[in-house]
Amino acid sequence: MWWVNQHTQEHACTKIRHMVNEVDMPILLMGTSRCNQHYVPSIIRDSVGVRVYNGGINASDNIFAHYILLNLILQRYHPQIICLEVSTNDFCKQETPFNTVGYFAPYFGRCEQSDSIFRLANHYWQYKVSQMFRYNAKATSSIAGLFAAPAYVPEDGYVPQSRPEYPIKYEPSAMEFSSEIDSTKIDILQRFVSICKNNHIKLVFTISPSYSIVNDSDYSILETIAAKENITLLNYHSQKLFLDRPYLFHDRNHLWEEGAKMYTSIFASDLNHLLLSE
Repeated sequence: MWWVNQHTQEHACTKIRHMVNEVDMPILLMGTSRCNQHYVPSIIRDSVGVRVYNGGINASDNIFAHYILLNLILQRYHPQIICLEVSTNDFCKQETPFNTVGYFAPYFGRCEQSDSIFRLANHYWQYKVSQMFRYNAKATSSIAGLFAAPAYVPEDGYVPQSRPEYPIKYEPSAMEFSSEIDSTKIDILQRFVSICKNNHIKLVFTISPSYSIVNDSDYSILETIAAKENITLLNYHSQKLFLDRPYLFHDRNHLWEEGAKMYTSIFASDLNHLLLSE
């Protein structure tokens, strides 16, 4: 199954494998599908003048997955800048907060920091005792991926979202999420920050546009952490960016390619200004 994992064309396995083993870009973008589909590395590269890799992993879900991946990457190379696309899932309670950490289980044993999340998920001893159990999360799709065409994971990692078949016609509504803060997630988010600082990596929090309305308090805990740790938070969701242009969204949470290009141009300009001001 390790051989399968390292040769499959299944999308998540392919991208994780590439990030753990090969990526060496100065700027690394991290997050879930909103990262994967919202940031066009070539536009950022042209603005800031250095190579950029989009490391967003679809359905990776929250800070537990990002923390595992960060530590796996740091076993091999240290990016200069990490832009972490954050969402309410990174600090609010969920019914199944560890649902996707199994994506990274094939790399169990690489480092204690990553394995600490498997301990929190109560999977550590299953992974320790049974090597086969480490592949459960992606077993079927990984095997199927051996017979599939190569996954579309370009050199810079960006995977554009297609134009929606049925454009959004409704007005934006309030964002739906659990407002209860998960103290364990906050702890892991703080660890993520500390690891970046200890390795002299500049960390930037980003929140890209969504077709929903937020209250001033929805991201308050994230704003507090950013202020305390002297981290720049670029929050375009609270700025209501593109709420007047529903045609740029594929669905409530994702921009399609045209919207991503427009958003990335704005983000790249802000990031360049941030870097020049230091």
